[in-house]
Amino acid sequence: MIIRPKLNWFRLLFVWHGSVLPQLLPRLGLIFALSVAAIFMHDHMRHYPIGLGTPPFALVGIALAVFLGFRNGASYERWWEGRKLWGTLLNTSRALAQQVLSLPEPRDRAQTRSFLAALGALAHALRHQLRGTDALVDLAPRLPSDLHARVAAAKYRPALILLWLGEWVAERRREGALDGYAMLAIQHNLNALSDVIGGCERIATTPLPFSYSVMIHRTIYLFCVMLPFGLVDGAGVLTPLFALLVAYAFMALEAIAAQIEDPFGLEENDLALNAMCESIEIALHDMAADAGFAMPPAGGPTLPRKFVID
Repeated sequence: MIIRPKLNWFRLLFVWHGSVLPQLLPRLGLIFALSVAAIFMHDHMRHYPIGLGTPPFALVGIALAVFLGFRNGASYERWWEGRKLWGTLLNTSRALAQQVLSLPEPRDRAQTRSFLAALGALAHALRHQLRGTDALVDLAPRLPSDLHARVAAAKYRPALILLWLGEWVAERRREGALDGYAMLAIQHNLNALSDVIGGCERIATTPLPFSYSVMIHRTIYLFCVMLPFGLVDGAGVLTPLFALLVAYAFMALEAIAAQIEDPFGLEENDLALNAMCESIEIALHDMAADAGFAMPPAGGPTLPRKFVID
């Protein structure tokens, strides 16, 4: 995801990186070529065969704009729900860390480190699961060896890490480090993490209905291809300009909706999951204030700071 400082109105006109314009250029080139062809046919053919005029396009354009509004609204709702779920993941991780770090002394600091490191690893495991990438490289320095072996053999790795966190809490209860009320409070936050994982999986595995997307896609491109032949009577040599403006608006809205429909991907307008994982681990590290959590040198390839189990 690209996060920029706010630009003034003039510089915003020329933003390239992060815009959908680069992927639309070949399609807009086709519309330009059709516009030139429409002008040539209109001026050089005695009996111009296509006298569509603008009224049909005005009616179809209004209907198409309504459909595109629904399409973009549905996609943005998925993007925003994904952002809220990852915000809940950050808040719940902080709450769990606070509860574990507030356990009465004496407590085994190595056990606490393992819990916090696994809590940070859960975010990485979820990120990789949603993107369909391999999490084991990121999980290896964060998980105890026995847990890493269990996770490596699992398909749903965030759920298995969450199970281990529950087992850790149950073990502390058996040792007497937790009373019933404290365990219920921690269990409530573990359930919240389970809801986050389930919500993210629901978004990732249930896209918008394919037939709905195809219908809008076909209508947009049929409309844009025919538009120059309807504008040429009134616009004349300015037909390419008006056709490109309308085509860019409709095609760009459809392309943006297709990008943010899957908010967990790697496209420029998807959620910044790497940065969110980093924020979670930095928060846990700062709360722990424990020298037992080693951090690699600054300028690492992915995260400037992360947990390493001693």
